[in-house]
Amino acid sequence: MKLWEYIIYRLILAFVVIFFVIVIVFFVSHVIPSNPAALWAGAHPTPEEIEKAKEMLHLNDPLIVQFYYYLSDLLHGDLGVSIRTHNPVLEDISKAFTATLELIIVAEFFAIIVGIALGVYSAVKKNSWVDNLSRLFAISGVSLPAFWFGMILQLLFFKQLGWLPLSGRVDTVVMLEHPLHVITGLYIFDSLITGNWAVFKNAIWHIILPAATLAMYPVGLITRQVRSMMIEVLQENYIRTARAYGVPNWKIYMKYALKNAIAPALIVVGLSLAYTLVGAFLVEIIFNWPGLGRYATYAILSMDYPAIIGVVIIAASAYVFINLIVDLIQMYLDPRIRV
Repeated sequence: MKLWEYIIYRLILAFVVIFFVIVIVFFVSHVIPSNPAALWAGAHPTPEEIEKAKEMLHLNDPLIVQFYYYLSDLLHGDLGVSIRTHNPVLEDISKAFTATLELIIVAEFFAIIVGIALGVYSAVKKNSWVDNLSRLFAISGVSLPAFWFGMILQLLFFKQLGWLPLSGRVDTVVMLEHPLHVITGLYIFDSLITGNWAVFKNAIWHIILPAATLAMYPVGLITRQVRSMMIEVLQENYIRTARAYGVPNWKIYMKYALKNAIAPALIVVGLSLAYTLVGAFLVEIIFNWPGLGRYATYAILSMDYPAIIGVVIIAASAYVFINLIVDLIQMYLDPRIRV
């Protein structure tokens, strides 16, 4: 199978997976007892207004007919209209997704740097107290619930030390005094390129705690994977030969060992990236981060099924395509892997 044939095959499988996800989420969200028509009509609706809302939302039609209407709109790039906000779901998600994307980028950057560094150092100092401490940290990161760890960070760095803010992306006062020219929706990037240093500094302080909370799980995964692969690679004959020739240890570890150990770790990095997208939902609630997770939570609580389905489609699509990209990168880095 050629590379382009493999990519087409994986894309077809991806669309099949996403389609079945849509089917499951659509029917589950519609059979749960709720009254979306009353939510659409607003506070204290009359029976006539509720009936009109049902007609508008096709709630009087059979469920299979409702699914046909939704699928027809979806094929035209329309995710529907949010019952709670009355805005197009795609518009709401695009606004919320930029905040989530910024959090994920910072968290994943932190996880990769810390995870690889701890994994390499732990493998080099195998069975030492440093290795034991590193493994304890990695296991704790994988095991501890994100909501518990996030609240501990809030208690420590906000309540006790007063070093970092409790929640939000940027202080309201800072945004009023230094209005940000939004270009991409990523506050750190936009404030950096526009020279808005007040917002840039404030955004950095606000993102530290939620990013650290979100990064704990992938840090643990990456640390354990890199350590395992580094220990295996350091036992190879070419590593012994390099040491016999007097090659500096740092060069052996970074140029020879890590280069060959990093390819399998890419799978973990890709899976952790997909996890951070889903894990961000809970973290955003804890830190009141105005992203996709908080939007999804409000949608679930109000049974706003167009918004629920829209969020699931975005999350499932991201998960599937991230895995495809990771597979392709691994094939490029490791010539032993063939399609």
